[in-house]
Parts: sequence; structure tokens; C-alpha cells
Amino acid sequence: MNKQVPSILIIYTGGTIGMVQKEGGALNPVKFDQILDEVPELNRLGYHLESLTFNPPIDSSDMTPKKWTKLAKIIHANYSRFDGFVVLHGTDTMAYTASALSYMLENLDKPVVLTGSQLPIGILRTDGKENLITSIEIAAAKQNGMPVVPEVSIYFDFKLMRGNRTKKRHADHFSAFNSTNYPLLAKAGVDIKYFYENIFYSGKKGILNVNSAFDENVVVLKIFPGISKAVFESVINIPGLRGIVLEAYGAGNVPTAPWFTRLIKKAARLRILIVTVTQCEGGAVKMGHYQTSKELLNSGVISGKDMTTEAAVTKLMFLLGQGLSEDDIKLYMNKSMSGEISE
Repeated sequence: MNKQVPSILIIYTGGTIGMVQKEGGALNPVKFDQILDEVPELNRLGYHLESLTFNPPIDSSDMTPKKWTKLAKIIHANYSRFDGFVVLHGTDTMAYTASALSYMLENLDKPVVLTGSQLPIGILRTDGKENLITSIEIAAAKQNGMPVVPEVSIYFDFKLMRGNRTKKRHADHFSAFNSTNYPLLAKAGVDIKYFYENIFYSGKKGILNVNSAFDENVVVLKIFPGISKAVFESVINIPGLRGIVLEAYGAGNVPTAPWFTRLIKKAARLRILIVTVTQCEGGAVKMGHYQTSKELLNSGVISGKDMTTEAAVTKLMFLLGQGLSEDDIKLYMNKSMSGEISE
């Protein structure tokens, strides 16, 4: 392999970008070689491109921590051979996978760009071609011999976003993702404009390490008007439950009913960790800012600050899987590990 030529590994997990439409309108995944046939423009980049495909390719709704581990291990096994990695992924769980990878890939100093499409790459009006071509360019980009974006990111509809700050915002639009609480890493127009001040450069010179243990005994509970004591109590009583990501109103507000506070304290006695995030698209939880969140703070509930639900649930699963003490988990949940939280 010519080291002067950028080398990129494309990992195809599945998703709409690699689907073809069969008779009757159903979408089915194809081999990645067929995707390359649909994008002959890739040959004009002049890069060394290789691909690996999940066997079988999966719909992203079937993504699991075990498959995150498989993906992270593929990156780890090929890390020394490639300048960057592009992961083709379904949109539904892309933000979860990007968040999980950002915690798993310790000492990452190369680009890992996740992308996909809203329309299959073989359809005339597909957004998949541009997403794929530009993702590869970003993964290959270097300045002074160093990668320009050495972190886990999502590229979609001309925008490069930090992976663990991104949420899927629309099921139909080409602009499917948004990063409300953190600015863009890059924007593609005639040229790709990088916002270097927003990119995470760790400065660490360590060997890439994959931490793959996750504890899946976690639940997301969204607060809504009329949530009942029976529902909340049944969640707390789930056998083996270790963590709850509580989607609260606004800046972290919850019902003030006495039963709600009692159940929060019961969860604490059962050693169930509760992390609260806002159910708003943007903004942050400010524990104790309003009276309705003071009881949460006093009961040991962890503030998720401005983390997305996707970043919070994957982080909680990850930390619970690392064998840490309860105090250490609380410490790390409040601390930025890979840019997922504003400090």
C-alpha cells in the first residue's frame, strides 16, 4: 500500500444507503461491492479504499452493544493500516452508535465518520452519494501530516457533527440530524470548511484501546403529564435494573407529587443510578434551578447537563459495564469523556 495515498476503510453495517428496492417496494440490503458500482466517482478520489461488510448487513433498529463491540474491534484490528474509517449505518440508531464508539475507542487519534442516507444509493435522487463521497474525503483529510478530524463524527446533508452530540431530528428530510448543543465540526459547500476550534484534539499519544463492556440493565423513562405511580414503580422494580435515564421537562423539572419523590428515594436505596436529561431538543438540565428539581438533587440523582438521551444512555451502560464504584460512575457521568458534555 502506498503510504502517500490516503487509505480509508469503509465498514458497511447495513442501512438504507445499501438497500435496493425489490418488486413490491420492499427494501433489502445488498453487498457493498454493489454500492461501489453505484458510485464510480469514488475512483476519481485517488484514495486507497477497502471495505468490510457485516455478515449479514443489519437494519439499524437491530443494533445492540454486541454489534457496537464488533464494529469497534474491526476498527481496532485495522487501525494501523488505514488513515481513517467511514462507517455506513442506518439512521435510526446512528447517534447511539456514534456515542457508544466515542466512549469505547480510548486514545482515538484518527477519524471515524458515520454516515448513511435517507434514500437508497441506487435511487436517482439519493442523498447517499454525496454523504459517502464527502465522508471519505473528511476521513482522509490531513493538515501538516495529521488528521483534521480525529474523533467520532456523523456526516449528513453537508454537515459534520460530533457523534455524541447528535440526534436524529427527522424521519423524511435529507437533513436528518442535528447538533443543537454543540456547533458543527465542518460544513461542506464548494469546499469543505473545517471549524478547527470545535474539533477535539486529545493530545494523548497512546495506543488505541477498545473498552467493550456494557451493562444493558438500563431503561429510559420519559416524564409526561399523567405518568402514574404504578408505571414508575413497575420500572423501578424491574429485576436487575441498574440505571435509569430520566427524560425530564425543560431544565430538569419533574412532578412534585409526594409519591414521585418517594420512588426516587426508593430507587436510590435499591442502588439504581438515575441520570436526568432534558426532553427538549436543546438546552441543559440545571439541577436545583427550580423547586421541582431540588428534590432530585437532594436524592442523589445525577445531572446529565446538556447530554443527549443517546449520549447519556450509552454512557451509563458503558460506565456500569466497567466495574466502577457508584461514586466513580457519578463522577464520570458529570465529566466530559469525549466531548459529550459541556463543562
